[in-house]
Amino acid sequence: MYSPHMHSLNHCRHFVALTIATIILCACSSIQQQTKDEIPVIDNILTNKGSDTIVNLALAWAEAYHEVRPDVNISVTGGGSGTGIAAMINNTVDIANASRRMKDKEIANAKENGITPVEFVIASDGIAVIVHPDNPIDRLTMQQVADIFSGKINNWTEVGGEDRPIVRLSREVNSGTHVYFLEAVVRMGDKKDEALFSTSTLLLPSSEGITAEIAQNRNAIGYEGLGYVTDAVKTIALAVDDTRPYVSPTVETVMDSSYPVSRSLYMYTPGEPRGTTKDYLDWIFGPDAQAIVKSLGFVPLK
Repeated sequence: MYSPHMHSLNHCRHFVALTIATIILCACSSIQQQTKDEIPVIDNILTNKGSDTIVNLALAWAEAYHEVRPDVNISVTGGGSGTGIAAMINNTVDIANASRRMKDKEIANAKENGITPVEFVIASDGIAVIVHPDNPIDRLTMQQVADIFSGKINNWTEVGGEDRPIVRLSREVNSGTHVYFLEAVVRMGDKKDEALFSTSTLLLPSSEGITAEIAQNRNAIGYEGLGYVTDAVKTIALAVDDTRPYVSPTVETVMDSSYPVSRSLYMYTPGEPRGTTKDYLDWIFGPDAQAIVKSLGFVPLK
């Protein structure tokens, strides 16, 4: 039965419903606008991992590139060439740093994971053989260095020095510098040679650690990239053999190939780089990035 009271009640309910709907729509619109205004722009993030030799250079590059491209953040970590390459094989980094070339087995493992590594030479480096500044020895042949680190020579008198035992220092086995020095120096570049570092060799996790130990141990000998050499140690001039000239490790002698222990430094990507990764690598090959290479004691690309 119709009554004016019921009509008024229905009208009131209709008005309340419309009012609530309007409030909800306005609130949604406000939330959407607020969300649009308040959500920050997500930066491009590149992950870069690997060689401890390259890590300081990579950090300097990342900082300089952020000045050029503030929208790009580059995360740089070390851990050794093997660690970086393994991460690249597993497709968990954008760029792997390596102070040695990838091994055939590593390339095969990458392809099994559907990854085709792409190699970039980003700089060069000399490997300096270093001793305590008070050690009278200032030059050695490659064979003498090989014999020292393999354990055939154990006292400094055997190479014209003082009657002191030789303390050998090396990077750890996961280091690309360790692998390169083993192959190029201890094994003298002979792929059939199976010589190893002497079992008495002390393995240290960083080039800084080798420098620190040699700076306080007159009996010690070690090796490290040019970019890590400090005044706290003395570099040894090397000769291919005793009929050749002895050459000290410098940027210039690495560039003209007169120093016998030099190598390329690498970056690897899991496939052809694109987008931000490609832009970053293009910048690395440019003059600003290569100037940083030289400023840190490494050898820029020719």
